[in-house]
Amino acid sequence: MKKVKLYTDGSCLGNPGPGGWGALLISGDKEKEMSGAEKNTTNNKMELLAVIEGLKALKTECEVEIYTDSQYVKNGMMTWIHGWIKNGWKTAARKPVKNKELWQALHEQVQRHKIEWHWVKGHAGHPENERVDQLANNAAQSLK
Repeated sequence: MKKVKLYTDGSCLGNPGPGGWGALLISGDKEKEMSGAEKNTTNNKMELLAVIEGLKALKTECEVEIYTDSQYVKNGMMTWIHGWIKNGWKTAARKPVKNKELWQALHEQVQRHKIEWHWVKGHAGHPENERVDQLANNAAQSLK
């Protein structure tokens, strides 16, 4: 099974406001950068979309190490989502899960691969995290 590293980040100019996402796929000596933007969104939506789009770009089942600076995404996928699914997409407080459609899309993508989640501190000089941060910021800036 192919091994891939996926680095992701989201950005929002105002929250809500124009936002962007960036993703970097690395497999062996091959790299692929991706980014996108939305006019009126939130930082959390862009963080989720970065991972969704990165995983969607993989055409076959892979072993994927996902690196994100978003505790929201990492905790959501490693801890919270199990309860949300069991509770019919309601939080422990019985409120609807925010960004439900994106969480569902991410959950669907994750099922296709063997995933290992990693959290990296944002804006701390991590080279690949800095690259995806720049991709996300450039995408958000393109809408200004």
